[in-house]
Amino acid sequence: MITRVTQQMMVHRSLSSMQGGLSRLARVQEQLSTGRVINRVSDSPADATAAMRLRSSIQDQQQYARNAADGSAWLNTADQALQNATDQVRRARDLALQGANSGSMSAQGREALAAEVDQLRQGLISTANTTYLDRPIFGGVTSGTKAYDATGAYIGVDAPVVRAVANGVKVRVDVAGQTAFASTGTSVFDDMTALSTALRANDTTGIRTGIDALKKHLDAISTVQSDVGARAKTVERADVMAGDTELTIKNRLSEIENTDLAAATVDLKLQEVAYQAALGTTARVMQPSLLDFLS
Repeated sequence: MITRVTQQMMVHRSLSSMQGGLSRLARVQEQLSTGRVINRVSDSPADATAAMRLRSSIQDQQQYARNAADGSAWLNTADQALQNATDQVRRARDLALQGANSGSMSAQGREALAAEVDQLRQGLISTANTTYLDRPIFGGVTSGTKAYDATGAYIGVDAPVVRAVANGVKVRVDVAGQTAFASTGTSVFDDMTALSTALRANDTTGIRTGIDALKKHLDAISTVQSDVGARAKTVERADVMAGDTELTIKNRLSEIENTDLAAATVDLKLQEVAYQAALGTTARVMQPSLLDFLS
């Protein structure tokens, strides 16, 4: 069977081919001007879906990094506060040792030691109320700004403050006040009060008891500080991992979305040549005649 080719068919096919070439040329020009191979979902539905998932993953990693930075600030504040507490309790114990080894000390001298212990106790309460962004780091999830009142009684809410620093990884960033300073009734504040009273009364037994109690508190604070250091290391590693993962995902996203400038430039030249050739060929094949103007 012979297919009859008419002038109208040739015109339509030529225009359709040229329009296709022009569309390809426009697409390459758009990719070069925007720097992206996906400018709308219809350009590549599969790649567009993958790109959206990758962008969501990037946002997750950025949030993990922010959480890690916040957690690091909490833990650094706690570490400094615990170091201050260690210095204060150690100084109080040194005063107790001095009082225990000076049997001939005058009442005035014992009063001076006791007064310094009282000052250290007040300073320790202030340290126990250390805050980060107006939240007490030893107060758990309390809505107040203090973990301990003026008497040294715990008024916080003993519940952990956690930060998600990776997928499925949560780290506690606060410190339980009653773990660091013991429960009310047996706290370091209570023992320092008892030590002050013993110094004033020249109670050797009470002073020795205070020395032993403060040693236990020093050990407890040291243990808590070690735990804080370990958590800080975990947060630091998570921060680095979040940054590395974000960079990896961004590289993958770049491979999907970004235009390969060298390849696109070559493609642009090819499409330009093809389109110009199509124009030239069509002009030679379909020469207008007088009948075209008379019809």
